Amino acid sequence: MRIISSHPLSGGCINSALKINANCGPFFVKWNDNAVAQMFQKEAKGLQLLRNTNTIRLPKTINASNHFLLLEYIESTNKSTIFWESFGRGLAALHQNTAATFGLDHDNYIGSLPQCNTPMNSWTEFFIHNRLVAQLNIGDCAAEIRKKFDALFSKLPSLLPAESPALIHGDLWSGNVLCTHDKVVLIDPAVYYGHREMDLAMTALFGGVPKRFYDAYNEYYPLEKGWGKRTDLCNVYPLLVHHNLFGGNYLNQVNAIINSYI
Repeated sequence: MRIISSHPLSGGCINSALKINANCGPFFVKWNDNAVAQMFQKEAKGLQLLRNTNTIRLPKTINASNHFLLLEYIESTNKSTIFWESFGRGLAALHQNTAATFGLDHDNYIGSLPQCNTPMNSWTEFFIHNRLVAQLNIGDCAAEIRKKFDALFSKLPSLLPAESPALIHGDLWSGNVLCTHDKVVLIDPAVYYGHREMDLAMTALFGGVPKRFYDAYNEYYPLEKGWGKRTDLCNVYPLLVHHNLFGGNYLNQVNAIINSYI
């Protein structure tokens, strides 16, 4: 491969990215000289796991190392009127891929933070120990907030409906959803078998996803009653992640959500 030109790309908060134009076509590369061990290789593994479902398009992996990930370059286009319905049905189809337990056969990362995927039979226990407690142990939450989490943990079994494990993207905010020629493309996954409401909730975390997406999902794979009221509860995990990565006001949002449940 001979590189003809390269252009920096924006949008990443953790890694640097380029579009590379080569004699054999365009490629996307992101890199980080200080990347944590196996971060890019595990992202490539997650991309392949999602790709194997044949439900939603993922960029093809060309190469992955400790410091970079080289992918097929996908040109984004404007979203048409049918895009969101297609995305809703595609995500519903992805979530119908299941496993015997919640978790995964390996740990991975969400952003640059470790994500523990030790398999468990109970979603509530998995959510508490592998998601919320794991992030609390990374961060600097005050003792008062930790006490509030303990109170929340005792209520979670009655708040979260029981469902079979679903293969989820794991970091499904709108910035990780691309459109190319009316087709959905997902990037930057943090995959595991979890509760499918985690993906639905995160699409709402930073906005930009219209109602017709959720309607199409529900038509294809109906959600349990009251799922919309559990969105904030599910989003406590990504909010803790953002607090640990970036600081800011995220912990105040977490505190407000917990106060609404305890």
